[in-house]
Amino acid sequence: METAIILLVGVLISCGLYLMLERNLLRFIFGLILLSNGVNLLIMTAGRLTRAAPSLIPEGEYAPVAELANALPQALVLTAIVIGFGLTVFALVLILRAYERLGTTDGDELSQMIEGEDGDDTSSKFPSSQQAPDYIREPKINPPVLSQVRESKL
Repeated sequence: METAIILLVGVLISCGLYLMLERNLLRFIFGLILLSNGVNLLIMTAGRLTRAAPSLIPEGEYAPVAELANALPQALVLTAIVIGFGLTVFALVLILRAYERLGTTDGDELSQMIEGEDGDDTSSKFPSSQQAPDYIREPKINPPVLSQVRESKL
């Protein structure tokens, strides 16, 4: 059983690395997802796959009565899943904003646009703060001064 899972881990990690070497940012994210799933499976396999009981001690006992499953790999993988999900969502939102703003998800095209190597004026692609809408440049609500806050609480 562990041999099949180790082979699956190898396939997931190699496919993830292959996708991460692509120039498209979406393929990079999919590769990152595959890589993190492969590492999660590797951690679970390193913690020994057993059909043991959950790591709970019955009431009235001071020590485990039978062989228990290792809870540490399970906790590590659960934490990695949550962190990986947050990272994936954040990266997808960044890619979506870059695509909406620049019209591409290709890494080479994005680096050319940012560095301005193609001879275009980059000021049209990245507007300055003077071109920003009024609600961004000038807030309508003035922040309270610290002395006003102290006086209102007294």
